[in-house]
Amino acid sequence: MTAPTRLGVVFLCHDELAVASSMVRIWHDGGAAVAIHVDRRTRGKRYNAMCQSLADLDNVEWADRRECDWGMFSMVEATQSAAAILLENYPDVTHVIVASGSCLPLRPVRELCDYLARHPGVDFIESVTAMDVGWTVGGLNIERFERYYPVSWRKRRMLFDWLVQAQRRIGLRRRIPRGLVPHLGSQWWCLTRETLSAILTDPRRGEFDRYFRWSWIPDESYFQTLARRHSTRIESRSLTLANFDDQGKPYILYGDHAEMLALSRCFVARKFWPGATELLARFPEDAGPAHAQDEPDPAHIERIIGAAVMRRRLGRPGLYMQSRFPKKDRENGKTAGSYAVLQGFTDLFPDFEHWLQARVDADVHGHLFAPDAVEFAGRPEIGPGGLSSHPETRDYDPFGFLTSLIRITDRSQVFQYAPRDAQDLSWFMVTDPNATIRVVTGAWIVPLMHSDMPFDDVRRIAAKLQRIELGQLDILRSVWVKADVEVWELADFVSRPAAILQRIVRDLTPGSWPLYDQPPVLRDLDQVGRFLQRLRNAGLQPRLMGDFPATRSEQDWHV
Repeated sequence: MTAPTRLGVVFLCHDELAVASSMVRIWHDGGAAVAIHVDRRTRGKRYNAMCQSLADLDNVEWADRRECDWGMFSMVEATQSAAAILLENYPDVTHVIVASGSCLPLRPVRELCDYLARHPGVDFIESVTAMDVGWTVGGLNIERFERYYPVSWRKRRMLFDWLVQAQRRIGLRRRIPRGLVPHLGSQWWCLTRETLSAILTDPRRGEFDRYFRWSWIPDESYFQTLARRHSTRIESRSLTLANFDDQGKPYILYGDHAEMLALSRCFVARKFWPGATELLARFPEDAGPAHAQDEPDPAHIERIIGAAVMRRRLGRPGLYMQSRFPKKDRENGKTAGSYAVLQGFTDLFPDFEHWLQARVDADVHGHLFAPDAVEFAGRPEIGPGGLSSHPETRDYDPFGFLTSLIRITDRSQVFQYAPRDAQDLSWFMVTDPNATIRVVTGAWIVPLMHSDMPFDDVRRIAAKLQRIELGQLDILRSVWVKADVEVWELADFVSRPAAILQRIVRDLTPGSWPLYDQPPVLRDLDQVGRFLQRLRNAGLQPRLMGDFPATRSEQDWHV
């Protein structure tokens, strides 16, 4: 007849001893034998208080205290000492699990014992070959077994790094003991008595201890490697739910994680916040006989954590903030949604902004980057989301201004642009896949033609605007363009304005037909050809307007 399953707990703690004591009681009340190791650096007064609080319990042992440093062999020694006490003093213990003061039992201990009984002879220990593992943090994989690590990584980081680099330079490598294949995994394992006893009484234990003493983070490799030497059946997984961030630190569990933890049906979870009274009050939770044999399912929590990790790494699309400001061109989307940039249309159609607003499902603004004002739709003093219409505020951070505007609403944003406007965002917009850019080149000449300015001023301004727009075209034709870009010369646009406007409305509001009833009113363009010829005569070569024949005589112009 098979002996009943009894659990032994190697309990490691160094802080929050009052909470740790309550965890010991949970294990003890569930029928487990507990061997406690408290870090020697914990003050004696706190240690004595813990001993007194647990004095009424039997089946609780206290291991000799030693100083434990993260990543050092002292963690293994503490585990060895407590495990040896359990095996020596409790011959009926069939399995030993490692837990800490931050490990919260989620299900009754008897359900864990029943689970182990249904898996006789199985060692639950995460154990992956060091050559194949891909989740190690800190840049050291097989190297952690081949170099010497005599100092603490956390306490003496600069010396630690110097020693690693020095050993790399001189080619110093340690010999792995014969017969060992290095494995890595979580330190929160559950081994059968037979496997653990074989590890602790191995004739070559002294040799193995000396080797692992100089390894890096041996508590994640000592038992994981030696279990492969002695176990007859390994399930390479831990019964303790533990997830770690990119720095190798465990995620902290709070009260609002209670429902997820309950749904996971895992037996133990770490690392919980000592102040999470909701977790301490709820767990361990008995879900009833129907769920007593549920298989642990950490996948749900791991998916949520994975999604949160990706959100932290990538950020929200188009979100820029002080706590996460990505490097250039490494953003998770430059902007949060689609937007359109229209250049030249308001120069040709005085009422274009209002005409377009009535025909597209979007917020249609004026020239948001005009030098003297921010022309929000309707021209309010304060724009969407509290954005100011003062150009000084906008120009302090034009990138933040545009990305904030696009994030504020779910509606698409459309705004006018021109060579007269600030050009800080030219590269930003053309390399943004969310941008739709439509340009009529040379359209700025039309309001200049209708202005009452002296011709010398008109020529000077035309030369400046043409120079700026030529620079824009170089950017729009770059191989780095990711925006949806279409460019028409002024003459091409004027030859078929209705068809091009139809395409623009269709692109901004796909699926609706007919898209509009009548086009907006076009400025008078009869004299454009003659005006361009006059600029040529004054020494300026117009290059962006297309072919407008000069059919009017010079006498028709009044200088």
